[in-house]
Amino acid sequence: MSDLLRAPAEIKYAEELDWLESVDDNPKPFSWRLSPKMIRLFILGSERADGLDREISQKWFGDRSIVERAIVTLASDRGLLLIGDPGTGKSWLAELLAAAVCRNSTLVVQGTAGTTEDHIKYSWNVSMVIAKGQSRESMIPSPIMTAMEAGVIGRFEELTRSTSDVQDALISILSEKYISVPELDSDGIVFAKPGFSVIATANSRDRGVNDLSSALKRRFNFVRIPVVTNKKSEAEIVRFRTEELLRRHRIELDVPPTLLDVLLQSFADLRASAAAAASDDEKLESALSTAEQIGVLEDAILHSNFFGERALTARTLASSLVGSLARREPEDLAILNKYLHGVVEPRGKEEGGSWPEFYEGGRDAIATLA
Repeated sequence: MSDLLRAPAEIKYAEELDWLESVDDNPKPFSWRLSPKMIRLFILGSERADGLDREISQKWFGDRSIVERAIVTLASDRGLLLIGDPGTGKSWLAELLAAAVCRNSTLVVQGTAGTTEDHIKYSWNVSMVIAKGQSRESMIPSPIMTAMEAGVIGRFEELTRSTSDVQDALISILSEKYISVPELDSDGIVFAKPGFSVIATANSRDRGVNDLSSALKRRFNFVRIPVVTNKKSEAEIVRFRTEELLRRHRIELDVPPTLLDVLLQSFADLRASAAAAASDDEKLESALSTAEQIGVLEDAILHSNFFGERALTARTLASSLVGSLARREPEDLAILNKYLHGVVEPRGKEEGGSWPEFYEGGRDAIATLA
């Protein structure tokens, strides 16, 4: 695993999955590797009441009912659609579910404007077709077709970014559970085996890009992933990702808890400001998601490690925040400047702590960008 830039969940948590599978005596749907109860435990982490001989780490932070409904959907014959704002952990939850169900989360189709039916059905190896003609050997199955043949989970990221033709092709797969290959005289139908399902994700901010048809909506169970608004939950997510980042990069760097509080409070302030804004021009282009918050912290940690004093400072954190969130010039810079002078500067005078240095770092970063 050490030689992979980013190991999939089934490799990253292979030891935990192996152990859970060895002690799991609960009923399992189809050919699932873990039972629904163990999948929930793998994703949300163990508690003392579970009575396990070892601790299982929490990997996704959210409401228990969301995970349970997602698992129940996968045990049915319907697809699962995880929908929510950017950065709410939809893709990560989809990956964890696939890893726990079938130990393979890599059968993924990425939805874009350029995604075609071939990407969810099949294509052909042209050189083999020229040499030997069209056959199963010269066919290149899509990740979805591969999942059907193996009876495992296929994933479709950003479903609403794909065109209506692609979405229509997915309807037949979810309804009929087979793919017809008319180019083949024999063996021209690929049937799905028990255990096959599709986990799709959709960005709720992409409405109007390629809206889902009512027919496709009926083939999915919708599970909405809310934005994390609870400060305690968000703090747990940020700390979890920070510890993971430090381990992955083998960085020994001091990240003071007070600076995590400054980061959390800053994003809470900016979200409140965006909610009160009268127009889009008065809002940052950033969604201000938890994922973007983690990105700001990652940037600050790496900068401190390579160019700082190997300790995270409020000045570096502010500089990373401005650099990450100022995407439109001059609109975003003006919004951040107003926040610094209207909120951070007075707070620094009243509370002290890291806020005065945070204000100075943000002010200098804006001056550099402007």
